[in-house]
Amino acid sequence: MTNFLLKLIALITMIIDHYGAIFAPDAMIFRIIGRIAFPIYCFLLVQGFMHTSNVKKYGKRLLIFAIVSELPFDYAFYGQINPMHQNIFFTLYIGLMTIYFIDKFSEEKKQYIPIVIIFSFLISSYMLVDYNFVGIIYILAFYFTKNFDKPKNIILAGIIIFLINYIAGMYLQNYALLSLIPIYFYNNKLGLKNKKMQLLFYIAYPLHLVIFALIKLYY
Repeated sequence: MTNFLLKLIALITMIIDHYGAIFAPDAMIFRIIGRIAFPIYCFLLVQGFMHTSNVKKYGKRLLIFAIVSELPFDYAFYGQINPMHQNIFFTLYIGLMTIYFIDKFSEEKKQYIPIVIIFSFLISSYMLVDYNFVGIIYILAFYFTKNFDKPKNIILAGIIIFLINYIAGMYLQNYALLSLIPIYFYNNKLGLKNKKMQLLFYIAYPLHLVIFALIKLYY
Protein backbone atom coordinates (compact mmCIF):
# COMPACT_ATOMS: atom_id res chain seq x y z
CA MET A 1 0.00 0.00 0.00
CA THR A 2 1.84 3.10 -1.23
CA ASN A 3 1.41 6.72 -0.20
CA PHE A 4 -0.39 7.35 -3.49
CA LEU A 5 -2.90 4.55 -2.90
CA LEU A 6 -3.62 5.73 0.65
CA LYS A 7 -4.28 9.24 -0.66
CA LEU A 8 -6.58 7.82 -3.32
CA ILE A 9 -8.55 5.79 -0.76
CA ALA A 10 -8.85 8.83 1.51
CA LEU A 11 -9.99 11.05 -1.37
CA ILE A 12 -12.60 8.62 -2.69
CA THR A 13 -14.07 7.82 0.73
CA MET A 14 -14.13 11.53 1.61
CA ILE A 15 -16.07 12.38 -1.56
CA ILE A 16 -18.50 9.54 -0.83
CA ASP A 17 -18.95 10.90 2.70
CA HIS A 18 -19.59 14.43 1.48
CA TYR A 19 -22.05 13.18 -1.13
CA GLY A 20 -23.97 11.37 1.58
CA ALA A 21 -23.91 14.33 3.99
CA ILE A 22 -25.16 16.75 1.33
CA PHE A 23 -27.53 14.71 -0.84
CA ALA A 24 -28.46 11.59 1.15
CA PRO A 25 -28.23 12.40 4.87
CA ASP A 26 -30.47 9.48 5.82
CA ALA A 27 -28.32 6.89 4.02
CA MET A 28 -25.82 5.92 6.70
CA ILE A 29 -23.77 3.75 4.36
CA PHE A 30 -22.20 6.86 2.79
CA ARG A 31 -21.24 8.24 6.20
CA ILE A 32 -19.87 4.87 7.35
CA ILE A 33 -17.65 4.62 4.27
CA GLY A 34 -16.65 8.22 4.78
CA ARG A 35 -15.29 7.56 8.27
CA ILE A 36 -12.30 5.89 6.62
CA ALA A 37 -10.96 9.12 5.11
CA PHE A 38 -9.95 11.36 8.01
CA PRO A 39 -7.67 8.96 9.95
CA ILE A 40 -5.80 8.24 6.71
CA TYR A 41 -5.29 11.97 6.18
CA CYS A 42 -4.04 12.26 9.76
CA PHE A 43 -1.62 9.37 9.25
CA LEU A 44 -0.37 10.87 5.98
CA LEU A 45 0.05 14.25 7.64
CA VAL A 46 2.40 12.72 10.21
CA GLN A 47 4.24 10.86 7.46
CA GLY A 48 4.54 14.08 5.48
CA PHE A 49 5.88 15.91 8.52
CA MET A 50 8.48 13.20 9.09
CA HIS A 51 9.72 13.22 5.50
CA THR A 52 9.28 16.78 4.26
CA SER A 53 12.36 18.91 3.76
CA ASN A 54 10.41 22.09 4.50
CA VAL A 55 7.69 21.99 7.17
CA LYS A 56 6.92 25.69 6.78
CA LYS A 57 6.27 25.25 3.06
CA TYR A 58 4.08 22.24 3.82
CA GLY A 59 2.12 24.24 6.38
CA LYS A 60 1.77 27.20 4.02
CA ARG A 61 0.28 24.91 1.37
CA LEU A 62 -2.27 23.54 3.85
CA LEU A 63 -3.23 27.02 5.00
CA ILE A 64 -3.65 28.33 1.44
CA PHE A 65 -5.99 25.48 0.54
CA ALA A 66 -7.84 25.92 3.84
CA ILE A 67 -8.62 29.52 2.86
CA VAL A 68 -9.40 28.64 -0.78
CA SER A 69 -11.71 25.81 0.27
CA GLU A 70 -13.75 27.66 2.87
CA LEU A 71 -16.38 29.22 0.59
CA PRO A 72 -16.90 26.01 -1.42
CA PHE A 73 -17.18 24.14 1.89
CA ASP A 74 -19.76 26.57 3.27
CA TYR A 75 -21.91 26.63 0.14
CA ALA A 76 -21.75 22.88 -0.45
CA PHE A 77 -22.86 22.02 3.09
CA TYR A 78 -24.90 25.05 4.15
CA GLY A 79 -25.82 26.97 1.00
CA GLN A 80 -24.39 30.15 2.50
CA ILE A 81 -21.40 31.50 4.37
CA ASN A 82 -21.25 29.75 7.74
CA PRO A 83 -18.61 30.94 10.22
CA MET A 84 -19.62 28.19 12.68
CA HIS A 85 -17.80 25.35 10.88
CA GLN A 86 -14.40 25.46 9.14
CA ASN A 87 -13.10 22.93 6.62
CA ILE A 88 -10.73 20.04 7.26
CA PHE A 89 -7.64 21.80 5.90
CA PHE A 90 -7.74 24.09 8.95
CA THR A 91 -7.76 21.01 11.19
CA LEU A 92 -4.79 19.53 9.36
CA TYR A 93 -2.92 22.84 9.49
CA ILE A 94 -3.40 23.19 13.25
CA GLY A 95 -2.39 19.55 13.66
CA LEU A 96 0.78 20.07 11.64
CA MET A 97 1.76 23.11 13.66
CA THR A 98 1.07 21.18 16.85
CA ILE A 99 3.40 18.30 16.03
CA TYR A 100 5.96 20.77 14.64
CA PHE A 101 6.23 22.57 17.98
CA ILE A 102 6.08 19.31 19.97
CA ASP A 103 9.00 18.04 17.91
CA LYS A 104 10.83 21.34 18.34
CA PHE A 105 10.50 21.21 22.13
CA SER A 106 11.14 17.45 22.45
CA GLU A 107 14.91 17.76 22.95
CA GLU A 108 14.79 20.69 25.32
CA LYS A 109 11.98 22.64 26.96
CA LYS A 110 9.75 19.56 27.20
CA GLN A 111 7.69 21.43 29.78
CA TYR A 112 6.17 23.42 26.91
CA ILE A 113 4.71 20.37 25.17
CA PRO A 114 1.52 20.17 27.30
CA ILE A 115 1.00 23.90 26.69
CA VAL A 116 1.30 23.36 22.92
CA ILE A 117 -1.25 20.53 23.04
CA ILE A 118 -3.73 22.45 25.20
CA PHE A 119 -3.37 25.52 22.99
CA SER A 120 -4.07 23.44 19.87
CA PHE A 121 -7.20 22.01 21.54
CA LEU A 122 -8.38 25.49 22.42
CA ILE A 123 -7.74 27.05 19.03
CA SER A 124 -9.33 24.16 17.13
CA SER A 125 -12.39 24.42 19.38
CA TYR A 126 -12.51 28.22 19.15
CA MET A 127 -12.22 28.16 15.36
CA LEU A 128 -14.84 25.38 15.13
CA VAL A 129 -12.75 23.42 12.67
CA ASP A 130 -13.96 20.11 11.28
CA TYR A 131 -13.60 17.34 13.92
CA ASN A 132 -12.75 20.02 16.48
CA PHE A 133 -10.08 19.02 19.05
CA VAL A 134 -10.90 15.36 18.38
CA GLY A 135 -9.19 15.75 15.02
CA ILE A 136 -6.03 16.99 16.74
CA ILE A 137 -6.08 13.93 19.01
CA TYR A 138 -6.25 11.67 15.93
CA ILE A 139 -3.13 13.37 14.57
CA LEU A 140 -1.36 13.13 17.92
CA ALA A 141 -2.27 9.43 18.13
CA PHE A 142 -0.31 8.73 14.95
CA TYR A 143 2.47 11.13 15.89
CA PHE A 144 3.21 9.72 19.34
CA THR A 145 3.11 6.11 18.09
CA LYS A 146 5.16 6.72 14.92
CA ASN A 147 8.35 5.10 16.27
CA PHE A 148 6.71 1.89 17.43
CA ASP A 149 6.70 -1.25 15.30
CA LYS A 150 3.69 -1.46 13.00
CA PRO A 151 1.37 -3.74 15.02
CA LYS A 152 1.92 -1.72 18.21
CA ASN A 153 1.54 1.55 16.28
CA ILE A 154 -1.80 0.47 14.81
CA ILE A 155 -3.16 -1.02 18.05
CA LEU A 156 -2.28 2.00 20.20
CA ALA A 157 -3.53 4.53 17.63
CA GLY A 158 -6.74 2.48 17.31
CA ILE A 159 -7.28 2.44 21.08
CA ILE A 160 -6.78 6.21 21.30
CA ILE A 161 -9.18 6.83 18.41
CA PHE A 162 -11.80 4.51 19.90
CA LEU A 163 -11.55 6.08 23.36
CA ILE A 164 -11.81 9.68 22.17
CA ASN A 165 -14.77 8.77 19.94
CA TYR A 166 -16.47 7.13 22.93
CA ILE A 167 -15.73 10.02 25.29
CA ALA A 168 -16.90 12.59 22.74
CA GLY A 169 -20.06 10.59 22.02
CA MET A 170 -19.10 10.25 18.34
CA TYR A 171 -20.22 6.63 18.02
CA LEU A 172 -20.58 6.64 14.23
CA GLN A 173 -16.96 7.76 14.10
CA ASN A 174 -15.85 4.36 15.41
CA TYR A 175 -16.13 3.15 11.82
CA ALA A 176 -12.96 5.20 11.41
CA LEU A 177 -11.16 2.17 12.82
CA LEU A 178 -11.63 0.56 9.38
CA SER A 179 -9.00 2.98 8.11
CA LEU A 180 -6.38 1.12 10.14
CA ILE A 181 -6.54 -1.77 7.68
CA PRO A 182 -5.07 0.09 4.66
CA ILE A 183 -2.77 2.03 7.01
CA TYR A 184 -1.40 -1.25 8.37
CA PHE A 185 -0.42 -2.31 4.85
CA TYR A 186 1.38 0.98 4.12
CA ASN A 187 4.84 0.12 2.78
CA ASN A 188 6.59 3.49 3.19
CA LYS A 189 6.81 3.91 -0.57
CA LEU A 190 5.53 6.94 -2.47
CA GLY A 191 4.07 5.11 -5.47
CA LEU A 192 2.94 7.29 -8.35
CA LYS A 193 4.23 10.77 -7.59
CA ASN A 194 4.90 14.03 -9.39
CA LYS A 195 4.16 17.68 -8.65
CA LYS A 196 1.05 17.74 -10.84
CA MET A 197 -0.38 14.68 -9.12
CA GLN A 198 0.38 16.14 -5.68
CA LEU A 199 -1.36 19.39 -6.64
CA LEU A 200 -4.32 17.45 -8.00
CA PHE A 201 -4.95 15.81 -4.62
CA TYR A 202 -5.07 19.27 -3.03
CA ILE A 203 -7.28 20.77 -5.75
CA ALA A 204 -9.70 17.83 -5.57
CA TYR A 205 -10.95 19.04 -2.18
CA PRO A 206 -12.29 22.49 -3.11
CA LEU A 207 -13.16 21.29 -6.63
CA HIS A 208 -15.56 18.55 -5.57
CA LEU A 209 -17.15 20.95 -3.08
CA VAL A 210 -17.70 23.52 -5.85
CA ILE A 211 -19.33 20.82 -7.99
CA PHE A 212 -21.56 19.68 -5.12
CA ALA A 213 -22.51 23.29 -4.32
CA LEU A 214 -23.49 23.93 -7.95
CA ILE A 215 -25.53 20.70 -8.13
CA LYS A 216 -27.26 21.63 -4.89
CA LEU A 217 -28.00 25.13 -6.18
CA TYR A 218 -29.35 24.23 -9.61
CA TYR A 219 -30.86 20.79 -9.11
